Amino acid sequence: MDAEILAHYQEVGVERDRLLGGGAGRLEYLRTRELLARYLPPAPATVLDVGGGAGGYALPLAREGYSVHLIDPVPLHVEQAREASALQPNAPLASAQVGDARQLVWDDNSVEALLLLGPLYHLTSRGDRLRALKEAYRVVRPGGVVAAAGISRFASTYDGLLRGFLENPIFQGIVERDVREGQHRNPTGRSEWFTTAYFHLPQELRDEATEAGFLVEALVGIEGPGWILPDLDSWLEHTQRRSTLLEAIRRVDTEPSLLGATAHILVVGRRS
Repeated sequence: MDAEILAHYQEVGVERDRLLGGGAGRLEYLRTRELLARYLPPAPATVLDVGGGAGGYALPLAREGYSVHLIDPVPLHVEQAREASALQPNAPLASAQVGDARQLVWDDNSVEALLLLGPLYHLTSRGDRLRALKEAYRVVRPGGVVAAAGISRFASTYDGLLRGFLENPIFQGIVERDVREGQHRNPTGRSEWFTTAYFHLPQELRDEATEAGFLVEALVGIEGPGWILPDLDSWLEHTQRRSTLLEAIRRVDTEPSLLGATAHILVVGRRS
């Protein structure tokens, strides 16, 4: 794994706390959980969570009765996932191992569903992304589902406007390249400006899944337009406002003209 990417995630709690905190990370979590419930086969299906981090999605799926195996390239994440799994002894992870999305140590046709909710962010060459998607195709059974996430090509533009980063000329340069090439590079080491990554155009994510062999069932904006609300926490903390927000996002989550405005895009494919 690229040393800069590994260093970013090895910082204690960076990924685990991002989803469990507030703001856009919390919205991403709520919406991703909702979308997985929409598209995954019912429990007790076997789910391979590739790039599963510290278990943010794997652990609740295990509690729902799925047999969940987690793979991540960051040793800290695997350690955190194992520790959290031990705290839910009645619904532990089936396994948690260090591994690479491009070369899975799993048999052909061996799982009902496979998640790629992170690997495509950091596979900056199209060839590597296709390798990961083709590995997913190999491992999932005929009729099985893959759910793969990409970061929107325009995420840093929105984030820079919302958080004021675009007032910094260095960040402006980063965003110019993001929009032009999709290649995100952060020479400053500022973790809030993220790390080496690839940012997808919506159609590009669909095309990659199709080239890997999947029949694309859905292309969905995870956070939709809701993630740029300046008072997002106040919407999420109150039951009625949260319901209103989620319904507004749900109403437009597959609208093609809005897919680039989300922070993360989810492609759902099925193996024929």
